[in-house]
Amino acid sequence: MIKQNIKKISLPFSQLKLNSDGMIPVIAQDATTGEVLMLAYMNEEAYNKTLETKKMTYYSRSRNELWTKGETSGHFQTVKALYIDCDNDTILAMVEQIGAACHTGNKTCFFREIDN
Repeated sequence: MIKQNIKKISLPFSQLKLNSDGMIPVIAQDATTGEVLMLAYMNEEAYNKTLETKKMTYYSRSRNELWTKGETSGHFQTVKALYIDCDNDTILAMVEQIGAACHTGNKTCFFREIDN
């Protein structure tokens, strides 16, 4: 077994490696079950609001606006822990998911298996 050394760090948005749109991808994972729930993006405002409120807040690329998960559906994601990968270019959010993570009503956005 490989030993995992978790380190708590303070990480300002300016230290993240962003995509060409100035955002960072975020993978949301159920903190209890380990199930991958969804992938979304954060800009600086979403990142800071998430840290402040402990509610997952993303930037909706289709609506071009800030989006706190659950504001309209009631299906909030409460932050349990946030991890940054070794390259500072992807966030893993361990969350408590209330209700469905997917806008389709499914628990996870990854409910379709590609059949080759």
